[in-house]
Amino acid sequence: MTFSFDSWFRGPSPRLGYPFRRQGRLLLLACVLPLLWQGVAIAQGSVGEIPPAVQVTLDTLWVVFAAMLVFFMNAGFAMLESGFCRAKNTVNILAKNLIVFALSSLAFWAIGFALMFGDGNAVLGWNGFFLTGADNSPLTDSAYSGIFSSLSWAGIPLYTKFFFQLAFAGTAATIVSGAVAERIKFASFVIFSLFLVGFSYGITGHWVWGGGWLATLGFYDFAGSTVVHSVGGWAALMGVILLGPRLEKFAGDRINAIPGHNMSTATLGGLILWLGWFGFNPGSTMAADPDAISHIIVTTNMAAAAGAIAATITSWIQFGKPDLSMIINGVLAGLVGITAACAYVNVPSAIVIGAIAGVIVVFSVLTFEGLRFDDPVGALSVHLVCGIWGTLAVGLFSVGGDIYPWYAADAGPSAGLFFGGGVAQLLSQFIGVVVVGMFTAGFSFAIWLVLELSMGLRVSKEEELEGLDIGEHGMEAYHRFFRE
Repeated sequence: MTFSFDSWFRGPSPRLGYPFRRQGRLLLLACVLPLLWQGVAIAQGSVGEIPPAVQVTLDTLWVVFAAMLVFFMNAGFAMLESGFCRAKNTVNILAKNLIVFALSSLAFWAIGFALMFGDGNAVLGWNGFFLTGADNSPLTDSAYSGIFSSLSWAGIPLYTKFFFQLAFAGTAATIVSGAVAERIKFASFVIFSLFLVGFSYGITGHWVWGGGWLATLGFYDFAGSTVVHSVGGWAALMGVILLGPRLEKFAGDRINAIPGHNMSTATLGGLILWLGWFGFNPGSTMAADPDAISHIIVTTNMAAAAGAIAATITSWIQFGKPDLSMIINGVLAGLVGITAACAYVNVPSAIVIGAIAGVIVVFSVLTFEGLRFDDPVGALSVHLVCGIWGTLAVGLFSVGGDIYPWYAADAGPSAGLFFGGGVAQLLSQFIGVVVVGMFTAGFSFAIWLVLELSMGLRVSKEEELEGLDIGEHGMEAYHRFFRE
């Protein structure tokens, strides 16, 4: 039997029972042909020979795939947070994690993307609201003509740029959900999320990624240790302060443990987040650059592994037994810690950064509890504290320009303190951490306070004791199956 491409495309004889339909074969061709074309170009000796249209297709496919992984992190947050909390609040937590991306989509499309990436001044963008205005993406650099100049380096369509950045914006809002869990009104959380993504996140993001004043100062945050994670952490901290602790958490000088109801889903959530980070960090290249993607995915994974091991050992020493919740948060701490520096450090440095984050997260959880800050899932320790650590780590461990092919001397941070670069880069990183923190904390506190004075932040004592599932949503996650 001889192979005929024409007969394969039109479809084989029904006698063969071949499973593909015509639509399936078309889809397969669309996916495979660009890769074959790239392979031919490489075989000829130069990746640069890939036709521009094919390169745009490859870059777009990669960024869309990475954005989908980041979007899937919403499922990870939902599983993690609900597992770490009590069964009577499961519906509420799932509802918040589901609605937050819908809210983020509209707020970021209407306002946030323009404030963050639209042409404007050093403080904020003022072009591109509702994703409108001139733009000739995927043309880049000097060929680009439009109002989103800060993204002109990415050779992909505007809508792809928007969707990728939207997935990040949704992550920042989701961080808040876990820290304020089990006592906040659903409506108050919804309104706050709109303001965070629509305004605060976009403004501070413009300073760093939109060509704003922190970028000019030399502050670097490759994938968002500060821009995403610390911003979400600062917003969560202000909510935790104004909400106060859960009713049963503290009794005089005693700190009561409130165990989560399902460590299986919490562990699943942690693993989903680990997977999603392989889109979060490598996807921030916004181009199908094999060298950069490969390097970043390894530094990301090794930091996560080191964070898990370090948190395991630390909790074992501290509590006498290895604490699963700390192991999960150790993974996330390592991931948050490496996010700013993943493209700028070598693999041994990534392991050190992740390991330090794994130790920090354990003691940070204990410190916040000692200060009477009630954070049911450890979001403040993972995202705020380890986000700060990861941002400062750039100034300590960055290898300097012209070491890696994607990291030219004028396209990344200078060498860190431990690599002979002095304190200049570390100082820039410190300034960025402080000013972003001050702005986000001030903005968030103001919004939380207005909500508290106008509609209240916290559910009633009766609703909290009964569970937010019944009080806020009128349903149970485990009807007639599990009751506390």
